[in-house]
This record gives sequence, C-alpha cells and structure tokens, in this order.
Amino acid sequence: MDAAKSIARIERALDALGPHASSCRLCPRDCGVDRRAGELGYCRSPDRAGVARALLHFGEEPVLSGVPPRGRGSGTVFFTGCSLKCLFCQNHQISWSGRGRFLEDEELAAAMLDLQDRGAHNLNLVSPSHLLLPILRALKTAKKRGLRVPIVYNSHAYEKAEVVERLAGIVDIYLPDLKYKEASLAGRCSGAEDYFARAGPAIEEMFIQQPDLVLDVDGLARRGTIVRHLVLPGQASDSLALLDWLARTFPPSLPLSLMSQYRPCFRPPPDLDRPLSPEEYAAVLSRAQSLGFEHLFAQPELFGPGDHLNPDFDLEDPFPWKGRKDPPGGQR
Repeated sequence: MDAAKSIARIERALDALGPHASSCRLCPRDCGVDRRAGELGYCRSPDRAGVARALLHFGEEPVLSGVPPRGRGSGTVFFTGCSLKCLFCQNHQISWSGRGRFLEDEELAAAMLDLQDRGAHNLNLVSPSHLLLPILRALKTAKKRGLRVPIVYNSHAYEKAEVVERLAGIVDIYLPDLKYKEASLAGRCSGAEDYFARAGPAIEEMFIQQPDLVLDVDGLARRGTIVRHLVLPGQASDSLALLDWLARTFPPSLPLSLMSQYRPCFRPPPDLDRPLSPEEYAAVLSRAQSLGFEHLFAQPELFGPGDHLNPDFDLEDPFPWKGRKDPPGGQR
C-alpha cells in the first residue's frame, strides 16, 4: 500500500478512536478515564506514549529479526505500561513499574524513523494496545516523512476486536501472544477472567486482515499473522486446549511460535514459581507438530540457568543474548 493510502487509513482510525482520549475504552478494562486531563486508568498511561527502549532486537522470530550474520534486527519499540499486567511478566520493569520516558508525538515519529535508518527490517510495536492514539499520531507523521518498513503489532492479545478492526490497512504483521484458554487461570495470573473471550475474536480479526504469511526473497516477513504462545509450568492442559482451538479455527498455514522461555519473575503465583521443564515443553511441542502447523517456530533448547532470557531494562542493552549465533526467537 502506498503512503497516501496508509495515511488516509490512519486518519480514519484516529477519527474513530479519538473519543477514547477523553473516555478511554480502548481495551477490555473499560476504565473510561479522561487521559487528556491526566487521568490514569489500569494501564497507568496518559495521552502520550511512554517508551522504555527503541532498539534493534535480535531475539524475535527469524522472519522478523533476520538470521545472523545478515539479519539487521527488528526495530522494536518497548512501550511503558500495559493493559493486561501478568504477574509473571518478564518485562515487569516497564509493564508494572513504569520505567521509560513519555514522548511527544514528534519524538516518537523520529524514533520510528531512526530505527528504519539503522536498517531495521520492520517497526515492532511492543504492547501498543493502550497507547494506540499517540502511536497512530506518530505513525501518521513518520509515514509522511518516509517510513516504509512493515508495521508489527506485538500484543498480549487482550484486545477489543472492534478496535483491531480499525487497524486494517495500517498493520502489516500481527504478533499476538495468546496466553490462556481457562478463565480461572487468566483471572489469577492477569486479573482478566474474560481473557480468552476477548483474545479469541481479536486474533480472528487479525487473521481476517492478514491471513497469509508473505516472505520476501530474504525470508523476512512482509505481511501476516503469527500467533505466539508461552508454555507455563504445570499448565500443559491449558496450552493443549489453546492449540486445539487454533487448529480448529484457522488453517494449517497459520504460523505458530511456541515459546519455552518462561522463568519465574516478579510476583508469580505459587504454582508458577518454578521454571518450565523440558518435558512439559516437549509434550506441548509434540501436540503442535501432530496438529500439522505448517509454520512452527520452536525453542526446544532454552532451558537451564545459563540461558536465562529475562531482559533487564535497567541496562542500556536489556538483552544479554544480543549477537548470539542462534537467537532465541525460535527455529522453523
């Protein structure tokens, strides 16, 4: 899509979503706060985008980060705050504690363009749901100034499908992290018993917009929907239920990224206060393979204390695995 059409779609989305600035109902929390007046809802975010880091990230799936040594990384913007806030969040320093700096729209647009200038394969927006208005405003400016890389919507999937609908023609790649099937698990881990009731329709809408994984000559994603799932310790049955739902709902061509990188951090519930075992992950991976997903990204090797993947946003570079020969974003 050319820049003019993309900008027009952004303007229409801003017109439709604009009222949320004074009575915010962008996410299922439905706080109704006036963010323009400085009121803070569940996400604890005003009407400006809080940014913890904007960097080239080499730990995403290979179709996003590229494969070393030619891969230049995903241009990743880590936003402050979150509308889900999982108790075991590996990014709790920014999702819960609010590390980061609030940027004006022009500053955010400049950060987006800087990532493109540094060779990023895409613009990867991490936890964007609660900051859609300032993000769209910044994207409009950046598009006018030459932003052309694919836009990745990297989300926890706790979304309103009707809000996702407004992103049609703006987002090139959807990257939802589908977390829970069971309401009670979602309730005690994320305070969102309606998680799957919201995430399921949202992901279906994402797939309607971007159903096919389209790769360029270098094997990098240009369009598509890639569903992630983090396997939790002791919760294999919930993971299996999610995989079965995905297999029933979508064609085998749906890309699935099955993550094993769970480590207990922040305030995990007692039964999740341990690492995931290789055996637990292997059982879930085996089900995914048997269901016939044609594009399956896996992390079978990420176990043991030497491969601790939790980032530290107190460091200039939060990702100690940057530059590894085999990045942790998964394999095909």
